[in-house]
Amino acid sequence: MCMSLRIEPKEMAEVLIKIRKMSFAQEMSIKLGKSLIMSGDLYPSDIALVLAPNKYGKMAIFPMAWGFTHQATPKPLANCRIETADRKPLWRDSWYRRRCVIPSSWYYELGYPLYDEDSRSMIEHRNTKKIKFAIQTEGSDITYIAGLYRYEEHCDMQVPMFSILTREAAGTVRDIHDRMPLILDKENILDWIRTDGDSSDIVEKALTNMVFEKAVEYHRSPNELITM
Repeated sequence: MCMSLRIEPKEMAEVLIKIRKMSFAQEMSIKLGKSLIMSGDLYPSDIALVLAPNKYGKMAIFPMAWGFTHQATPKPLANCRIETADRKPLWRDSWYRRRCVIPSSWYYELGYPLYDEDSRSMIEHRNTKKIKFAIQTEGSDITYIAGLYRYEEHCDMQVPMFSILTREAAGTVRDIHDRMPLILDKENILDWIRTDGDSSDIVEKALTNMVFEKAVEYHRSPNELITM
């Protein structure tokens, strides 16, 4: 799963400024009562910067709220298991027609702590109190997280909502958690969001080379606010 995201404002300043000036984004912010800061630490129900196809099929940036809504729960559905995304009614249509990418500096996850010399059994390890990790693609400032989106009516407005796809953990992430987001190589983003793209083929090419460290607790400061 993915509990929250980090967007470093300096890395995405240009696109953040551009999207905040969109009239659609400003209306969405007012109707949902959500900030358009879209940087720092982001949580489910926040508005985030998302890559998706425009009406011409070209990749574009959009503001989207994090988490599908469903009558069965008051909480936003922030994550979607890739193993059932093409079958469950809630996700199926988006899987085939509305795929997106959420560019992030890193994502956060509660995981099991690691020690240099760890002789504990797997059961003992799993019973240890979890800690918060910051996880990102190795060798890259941006981690491209795959997602699905759809439009929902909120406050008399058609609002784009996204959910993050998760998969069984692979690579080094398996040492701290059993799930992880589906993370793409930059070269595969366009093929992923295309409605005629082979999503299964892109999934097979998903990245597993992650690096992580114990997370630092950030607090939003004036330095994270970008003047429009």
